[in-house]
Amino acid sequence: MGNTLKLEDLLKPDCLPDESAGGENWRILHGDTLKLVKGFQPGIFDAVITDPPYASGGTKQNERNRTTNQKYSSMKAENALPDFDGDNKDQRSWTHWMAEWLYDARKACKVGAPICLFIDWRQYPSITDALQWAGWIWRGTAVWDKGNSRPQKGRFRQQAEYIVWGSNGPMPINRPVSCLPGVFRYGNPQNRIHVTEKPLQLMKDVIQICEPGGRILDPFSGAGTTILAAVEEGYEAVGIEVTDAYYKLGSDRVKFALEAKENEEEKEE
Repeated sequence: MGNTLKLEDLLKPDCLPDESAGGENWRILHGDTLKLVKGFQPGIFDAVITDPPYASGGTKQNERNRTTNQKYSSMKAENALPDFDGDNKDQRSWTHWMAEWLYDARKACKVGAPICLFIDWRQYPSITDALQWAGWIWRGTAVWDKGNSRPQKGRFRQQAEYIVWGSNGPMPINRPVSCLPGVFRYGNPQNRIHVTEKPLQLMKDVIQICEPGGRILDPFSGAGTTILAAVEEGYEAVGIEVTDAYYKLGSDRVKFALEAKENEEEKEE
């Protein structure tokens, strides 16, 4: 089937990306989130669900300036995954950058649209500031319990990341969405194609905060996990990815996974 998400319906005429990929109910744009979110038509998204670069991995600037593989992966160099862009900012510049794209993303969302942002403990205070500076209502925090983590004698395990969530203005209590858990327990995915890839089932659970059949924006689509989860759960999804390698890897992953699922369903009929 053809792509049901046409660029001219999503973006203003002078804001089209140089490249995009997609299929039925999904599209990934290749480009800089800071630029592309400014070009979206107003009020076209029902939710924002994303895992932005944390610019974390250390408390000192020289630690933050390491590659993303050095910060977030224990793989040997010969097995290392591609590094991704935008993860070397200090806390002040990162917070400003977050607030800027969050402001434009909110303009592209419907009133009441939920937002979910993954983050670690180091940037938790800053991301809640940026969310509110951009005009979103901060409504709470859910927890991703990863289970196993490297033990540190005499300290608590750092086995959790956080999902800061809110809404674009008032959020009606009568939305057709059930009560979601506050803690999600999934281990890190095996055979990852992205350094900070999230489990597919985790994302399928989190996107349930969006009304059924809604359109979800993921401004940092990476491995395409949120896009794939959304389409498999009956949503539309639009992603943005700036890193060349992950634009290709994520787009191919979504395309091939959906094609494989469609072929399996045809065999069962």
